[in-house]
Amino acid sequence: MDKRELYDSFENMEEISREMQAMLASIKDEMTRIIEKNAELEIENQHLRERLQELDQKKHKDVNPEGGLSKSRKNLEKLYEEGFHVCNVDNMYGSRRINDEPCVFCQDVIYGERH
Repeated sequence: MDKRELYDSFENMEEISREMQAMLASIKDEMTRIIEKNAELEIENQHLRERLQELDQKKHKDVNPEGGLSKSRKNLEKLYEEGFHVCNVDNMYGSRRINDEPCVFCQDVIYGERH
């Protein structure tokens, strides 16, 4: 192999090396884009799972919360504990219970048979 052939071979290998380097850079850029997109999708997926879990827990709490009372009954219970009637006997709803005396009708509204 003479000097000219040797020089041409090196130039050829150098050109092939540049092409491979450009191809590797392109593949690296595409891989980086895919990894970033994957990370975004994983975060979004996690947020969606958390939101679904929140909605599921809220649904179960509204239907049958820890104390066995629905959210609306818990609100009535809170009003009752603050000293107000929650029953509608003699239009007493919302009026103050005298000396915070217990009211069987209010308790029936809060704790009575659930329909």
